[in-house]
Order: sequence, then structure tokens, then C-alpha cells
Amino acid sequence: MRIAMIGTGYVGLVSGTCFSDFGHDVVCIDKDAAKVDALRSGRIPIFEPGLESLVSSNAKAGRLRFTTDLAEAVPQANAVFIAVGTPSRRGDGHADLSYVYAAAREMAEYLAPGTVVVTKSTVPVGTGDEVLRIIREVRPDLDVSVASNPEFLREGAAIEDFKHPDRIVIGCEDERGEQVLREIYRPLFLNKSPIVAMSRRGAELTKYAANAFLATKISFINEIADLCEKVGANVQDISRGIGLDNRIGSKFLHAGPGYGGSCFPKDTLALLKTGQDYEAPLRIVEAVVAVNDNRKRSMGRKVISAMGGSVQGKTVAILGLTFKPNTDDMRDSPALAIIQTLQDNGAKIQAYDPEGMEQAAALLSGVTFCDGAYSALEGADAAVIVTEWDAFRALDFARMKQALKAPILIDLRNIYVRDDVEGKGFTYIAIGR
Repeated sequence: MRIAMIGTGYVGLVSGTCFSDFGHDVVCIDKDAAKVDALRSGRIPIFEPGLESLVSSNAKAGRLRFTTDLAEAVPQANAVFIAVGTPSRRGDGHADLSYVYAAAREMAEYLAPGTVVVTKSTVPVGTGDEVLRIIREVRPDLDVSVASNPEFLREGAAIEDFKHPDRIVIGCEDERGEQVLREIYRPLFLNKSPIVAMSRRGAELTKYAANAFLATKISFINEIADLCEKVGANVQDISRGIGLDNRIGSKFLHAGPGYGGSCFPKDTLALLKTGQDYEAPLRIVEAVVAVNDNRKRSMGRKVISAMGGSVQGKTVAILGLTFKPNTDDMRDSPALAIIQTLQDNGAKIQAYDPEGMEQAAALLSGVTFCDGAYSALEGADAAVIVTEWDAFRALDFARMKQALKAPILIDLRNIYVRDDVEGKGFTYIAIGR
């Protein structure tokens, strides 16, 4: 199949590359000429394990190309995927669909009859209807199908998720759209990945419902962690005790400083706004969002409490800045609110992250970025683990103790065992334990 992928951000680049690795002929399109030039020369604008080599191998094989010109790719495509950003709109929290609608309008004049246009971006219910209306406004007589095919990719594991998905959701209003998408995903039949076909609006809502449910599990276990600290229980025991129930499952039941990233914050907010628009308020999701927003700054206050109730004039070492490991994504990372809270209370910050410091530097001021974990610890009054990078899972405690002014470790990801840390002479503070 011939595929055009509009947008070379996280979703577009991963999806287009994996489609080409299936053997499809893929052209990725982006307005940013500098980004396209970089991709043509093998430079990847995001950090995602395995992506660089996959882009390189498929580009060399001639199955993956990059361009700024819609006319170069769209007329020949069997399917055109829209994979542009849908950030939260400033002021009201609705998803900003301007990039999606602009892509639909600009591609319309180049579409060949019978093409299937697919929204890969996360979009609210009814977006596909508007995409079809825009295309028909430009080309009233064009025979075209519009479908929804939401992505379910975890940053840091996106290639594995794309090639071995739990399910493939396709939302179509005609047989042709469904047939084309089934053919595109046919290489995954060997993996027995089920295709869940439904209406276009159903597929659009499925993506938001999935993310909101996962966010609910995170906020739920974080509140249970707070209760555990009050009653003397261990949240890790609770997580295991409920997670082994196959009706619940163990994933997303790890207590921590709250969720961040490119999906959960904006998608839960967009879903709330959709519920309000249709007079079907989503009260559980409202609580999830409120709990998460409050939690991030509360983690800053937890650090202050662990350091004796004041951080005025003290130095705090922050280990991990990105919202999760194996990515350079700083969007809505808990580290941002934690650091701001500490700075508001007079602390100096020394920080290290294996991949996210360049992105963090654009979002944070007054932070000393260090070239390694132990450099960040040097002369600090306490160490705080914010992101559970593998590089922080086996720290040398003797070296840490030598670097720190005071042997205090605040583990906001619960990656260490209390007895082990305290046995090495440290004060250890964890989450819900």
C-alpha cells in the first residue's frame, strides 16, 4: 500500500516508520523544512529507543521518504494519515484542532478519488465529520472515505507497541475505509492482534476513554498511597493485592508523583470539555484531573518536610526530569511543579537527566544542570528521585554519602528497599510506605 503521513512528530514519525517496516511505501510530510532535511540525513528529532536505526534501514531500502510537498505524496496514496498535534487550546482546555483542519484543507486539492483519509491524531468526537466536510467544501464531487485510527503508543516503548499492539481500533463509515485499513494492518495478523472495528465517532471516543481510565488508575493509587502513609500500610502491598485480580490488572498501579507527558494531561482535559459540551459531565475524570494537578506540588512539599520543614538556602539534587524514563519529553512532567515549589521556598536546584536536560532548560530557570547523577549530588542537602531511569536503580550509596551534605534520599518512584537504604546510613522517604 502507498501511505502518506502528514506530520513527523512523535506519532507520525513512529507510525510512518513502522508502516514502512511492514513493507508499505511511506512518504512522511512536514511543513518544517529543517526537520525534513534532518530526517533525510538520518537525524531524529525525538528520543525513542530503536527509532533511529529503523528510520535509517527503511530509508535506505527506499520504503520511507520525507518531503515538505503534499503534491509529491498525496495524489499517489491509497491512504493519507493525519498525525499532527492536538494540544490543549489556550484559555479553555479544548483540543486545538487547527492543525488537523488545516491539513484536511491543504490536502483536499491533491486527493485522488477513492483515497482513505485517516485521523491518527487524538481528536474529540465529531472531528472526522468536520474533516469530511472540509474536504467536500474544497472538492464537492470527490469520492473519499474518512476514518479514525487512534494510536496507543507508550513513549519509550512505541515501536514494540506499534508492532505488537493489544488491539487495533478502526472507525469507519463505509466498507472501503475498513478494507483499506485492514489491508494496511494485515502484517500484524500473524501476531494475532485483534482489529476492533466500530463507528468513526466510537473510535474517536475510545482513545480518550482509554487514556482517562489509565489516568484514573494512577490518581487512585496515589490517593491510596497517601492513606497508607497515615495508617501505616505499604502501598506496594496494596498494589500487588489488587493488581493480581484480573478484573483490575497490575499496570498503572505504581504510586508516584503524578502523571505527565503528551497524552494524559491534555486528553483528560479534552474529554472533560467534550462532556461539558454534550451536557454529560464526567465527574470521575474531573476528580482524576484535580488529584493529579494537586499532587505534583504536594510532592514538592513532601521534599520540604523531609528536609526538616525548610529548604531556604539549601540545595536539592533532582535525579530525573522527564515525565517518564526512555524519553526526552518534558511535557507536564511532575519535575516541573516539584522544582518550582522548591524554588518558591528558597531552594537551589542541581539536576540531572539522561535525555531531557536540553528540553528542561527551555522550561526551567535558575537550575544548575549537571553532567551526571553524582555531579548533581555534590554538595546537596538531599537527593530526590523524580524519574525512574535505569541509571538511578543501582546508585553507589557510599559515593552518594560522600557527595551529599546530608544522607537524605527522597524516592518518589519507590525504586529502593527501605531496609537496604537505611542500612547504609541514609534517611529514606518513599511514597505510601
